[in-house]
Amino acid sequence: MTRTALVTGGTRGIGAAISVALRDAGYKVAANYAGNDEAAQKFKAETGVAVYKWSVADYDACVEGIRKVEADLGPIGVLVNNAGITRDAMFHRMTREQWREVIDTNLSGLFNMTHPVWSGMRDRKFGRIVNISSINGQKGQAGQANYSAAKAGDLGFTKALAQEGARAGITVNAICPGYIATDMVMAVAEDVRAKIVAQIPVGRLGEAAEIARCVVFLASDEAGFITGSTLTANGGQYLA
Repeated sequence: MTRTALVTGGTRGIGAAISVALRDAGYKVAANYAGNDEAAQKFKAETGVAVYKWSVADYDACVEGIRKVEADLGPIGVLVNNAGITRDAMFHRMTREQWREVIDTNLSGLFNMTHPVWSGMRDRKFGRIVNISSINGQKGQAGQANYSAAKAGDLGFTKALAQEGARAGITVNAICPGYIATDMVMAVAEDVRAKIVAQIPVGRLGEAAEIARCVVFLASDEAGFITGSTLTANGGQYLA
């Protein structure tokens, strides 16, 4: 039976690479997105991956969106919690809204997406949850107290839920990418980008496809003995 995989934030950047890699590995893939209709429709046209629009910060929208995906493609066997936002500011200037928006999407979004699929995975005795955290959830980053807190919280969520899912055949793992050559990073001034690369021992930015390959492995049957783990993919920039 072909399994269904749902990737949040799955139409751009790392999420798009994950969606395509899972499609190529034989999954039926649904790519969630929050707001960029033009990018989502372009992605759908280019890849044939089904796209679905809702905010992972809204629990009720997640329940309804997941219901639609499962009606179209079948029960979700693989969930990749990739959606994330930044609202960077030094802490003394950070607003309550900047804090709340990031926590609601990057941390509460994991609950909002995972909770509705959890019972089904338990009933079927199979599930793969892969949470995309960040190097900055491991080491922290100035100007990102909100983002770092949320991404560190993702790791605690992963470890706790892994213990609950293990007996039911559900694995829960996290990936912490370092600096990846997405459109957002490549839009940074060249001199700033050079300073980032200088901190990476392998001497380059990562590629989105490299993170996607990590997801495909963790989603596979062959990774059934790996749960509660954090896969660090940052070129040696931070050794956890």
